[in-house]
Formats: sequence, structure tokens, C-alpha cells
Amino acid sequence: MAFETPQPSDLTLTPVRSTAELRRFIEVANRLNAKDPNWVTPLIYERMAALTPKTNPFFEHAEVHLWLAVRGGRDVGRISAQIDHLATETGAGKTGNFGMIASEDDAEVFSALFGAAEAWLRSRGCTRALGPFNLSINEEVGLLVDGFDSKPMVMMGHDPRYAAARVEEQGYRKAKDVYAYVCDPRAALPDAIVRRLKRGLPKGVTLRQLDMSRYDEEVKALTEILNDAWSNNWGFVPTTEAETAQLGKALKDVIDKRLTLFAEIDGEVAGFIVLLPNVNEAIEGLNGKLLPFGWVKLLWRLKVKRVKSIRIPLMGVKRKFAETLRGQVVPFHLMNAGRDAGLALGYARFEFSWILEDNMPMRRISEAMGARIYKTYRLYEKAL
Repeated sequence: MAFETPQPSDLTLTPVRSTAELRRFIEVANRLNAKDPNWVTPLIYERMAALTPKTNPFFEHAEVHLWLAVRGGRDVGRISAQIDHLATETGAGKTGNFGMIASEDDAEVFSALFGAAEAWLRSRGCTRALGPFNLSINEEVGLLVDGFDSKPMVMMGHDPRYAAARVEEQGYRKAKDVYAYVCDPRAALPDAIVRRLKRGLPKGVTLRQLDMSRYDEEVKALTEILNDAWSNNWGFVPTTEAETAQLGKALKDVIDKRLTLFAEIDGEVAGFIVLLPNVNEAIEGLNGKLLPFGWVKLLWRLKVKRVKSIRIPLMGVKRKFAETLRGQVVPFHLMNAGRDAGLALGYARFEFSWILEDNMPMRRISEAMGARIYKTYRLYEKAL
């Protein structure tokens, strides 16, 4: 269903319905950011899959609508609106989300895009808009508000400096900030951490690598831990097995078993950490295309030249263990084991992301391991 919104000048909004329009939706962000030296063009086939119901299980429990802003025959902006039916209602009422925001530095375009998204959310009973989520809180989240001087790592966003002010002009205010931490794994660890690690693993605690022969079962175990460990976090929405399985399938050729570690306590899987090679290094300069020679370049950069940075997107410990003495040291041992494995494989830069601003346990662990905040992403909200 299309919504009529007041359109300034010759600006029109086009609902995305066809494959050709979806490709335009993806390409508009690439064109608008093409002159930014820190923009990394995502792979078009991957973005197409992420925004297509048949290939993204998120659509199984969510409603999604996409719009293109067009002026003078040019695509000048885009936005999504979505409702995740797995999200629980809060005191603010039913919350809908916006995302995928990209636009020229033009207040009229931002106003038209948000007007359409908000009208769509209101028509479905939403009383609050929260975002940006691209498309889920378990995927890319937040608008970059600090840290424009470096490239984003894999599955992290990058936005122009003007975007935050334009969003705020539409009546949005900060709901929450999330951080990306960075560290040099070659730097010496603080003495307190070294002493803690030298004590070794507590009795009954063991670490092991991902078992690729049981890959699907390992992904299910990871999903169970993730949903349990993060269930009390702000904005938590459970990740379905289908979503994790799809992500696992997409990343299977990238994941290194030596960089995905599980902790077991008394024989029970209790925690995990995933260190993901920064694929953005490998796709830079491909302009989103793998044909005709992109595949060759990508594989050579990943397997031969090798990327030099790595992102830690996921780590968790089951809640029943997290409050025990043994469980409290597991994150340090997981991170240290991941650090050692990454160093042995030649990685020279680690990112821990994303971390909620008020997730003090995770922030303290990251900072204790020598990491510092270098990017801030902001989530905005508005009463509808």
C-alpha cells in the first residue's frame, strides 16, 4: 500500500516492488557515498539477498516496506520501515522501526522519506519509531555519529556526517548509543589481566574450537547461548534458528574454526566467541560486483593475501553460569584465546562491536583487554 505524503517540488516517493527497484534502492547509497574515501561498497548480491523475503528469514516474523525518493529522474534517497513481531512492547507502546536511511544532504528529502515511513508505521498501530535498524536489531544498527575517519568493518555501517542532524530535524532524539571498540592485539595486556589469565582455566572449564563436522549443531548451540545471554539487554529481540542458520550458511566460507571458540563448564556448552575476518578489506574496490573478475580478487585477498583486521561481533555466556565465579572469568579466557589465535594468523587490528553504552560488564572487559572506543552509532526514537 502506498501512502500519500506532501511532496516538495518535483520530489516523488516510489515504493520498492520489483527486483529492478530493489537494485536501485541498494545502488542509491553507493552513489551518494561514492566520494567518501571511507565508504566500502557492499556486495550487491549480498544486499539483494538481505532485502528479499525468500532469502532472509527475518521476513518470516516481520513486515517490511521500502521507498525510493526520486527527483528529476534521479534516485536521491531511500528508507525502510519495518515491524518485528518478535519484539516485545514497552511502556512506550507498540514500536516500529525505520532503517536503510540514505539521502542527499537535503532537508526536503529527509522529511518526505520519514513522513512516508512514519505514516506506514502509524497505519499499523505503532506509537513509536526507533532506528535505524538494517533491518533487525540483530543486524546493522545505528547511525554513525562519531568515527567518520576510518572504514567500517564487516557488517557495520557508515554514514555521512550530515545525516545525524537531518534525522534530528525530523523530531528524533537519542534513544541509545552503541560503540565499536578497537585494539592492537600485539599490545601488552594490563598486569591485572595477565595475573588473572596466568591462574589458568578454573576446574571443569575447557575451551575448544568450532567443530566444522557438526557445523549446523554448533550454530544451533550458538543461537541458544546468544538468546539466553542477551535476553536482558536493552531492545533484545530473539534470533531465530532460521536466521542464525542463514547467517551461518552465508559466512561458512569466511569463518575460520580457529577463530570461533566455545567454552564448556562441566561438559556443558556455556559460552562462545566469534572472531570474523574483516571481509570489507577484501571487497574494497570491487564496486559491489563479483563478475567478471571480482570472485578471483575476493578469494585471493581472503585466502592468499589475507586481510589484516578482524571483528568480534558475537560473544556470550549463559546466564546461569555468568553469575558464578567460573563463568565470570570465561569471557576473559575466550577473548584471550581468540586474541592469541588471531595473532598467530597475522591479524593486527581487532574490533569489538557493537556494545551498548550501558552494557558496563562488556565495556569493562573490552577496556581491560586494551580496547578503546573509536566509533559511535546512535539509535533514535520518536513518538508517533
